[in-house]
Order: sequence, then C-alpha cells, then structure tokens
Amino acid sequence: MSDNPVFDRIKTEVSDNDVVLFMKGTPVFPQCGFSNAVVQVLTYLGVPFKGIDVLADDDIRNGIKEFSDWPTIPQLYVKGEFVGGCDIVREMFEQGELRDYLAAKGIETQAA
Repeated sequence: MSDNPVFDRIKTEVSDNDVVLFMKGTPVFPQCGFSNAVVQVLTYLGVPFKGIDVLADDDIRNGIKEFSDWPTIPQLYVKGEFVGGCDIVREMFEQGELRDYLAAKGIETQAA
C-alpha cells in the first residue's frame, strides 16, 4: 500500500465495492443537492451502491479530493475507476451513456 493511510482506506473502499459514491450525507439522507442528484440517478437505474458520508470523516472528505485529483464532492467510482462528479454523472445519464458504461463494467441496471 502507500504511506498515506487515508488513501489506503479509500483504495480499500473502491476495490471492495463495485459502485461507491463519496457524498455529503447518506443515500437515505443526502446533505446536498449534488449528492442527492447522483443518488437519484443510481436509484432510478436500480444500481446497488455504497455511499460514504464525507461529512462524517474530514480525513476522507479532504483525502478523496486529492486521491482523485477532483476538487468537488460527490465522486462516483465504478469497479475501482473514478467516473466523475454530479455534472458528469448527470450528463452521462441524460445521454444514455451511464447505463452503457455500467453494463460494460458488469453492473446490472433495473430501470427500463
């Protein structure tokens, strides 16, 4: 692993879970509109995912931005790969690309 224990924790989460959303709040109670928007997209698609509340852990909140070299939260990871934040996820969803991306990664979706 690395010399950074926060990065090690993040790496473990994204490798142990097929779909991970680093977000403000929880999937049941998002604490910002951007996190809520990504939760709604994933829920609509019927994709099971693990939500990690960055508000509950400042180390993760700051570390995830450095880990991904992406300045904002939420951040979506699929099969260990960084997908993007709210705008990217929403655009991929609206263009039908997100379902294709998930399928290519072996993640089943439920919505028609």
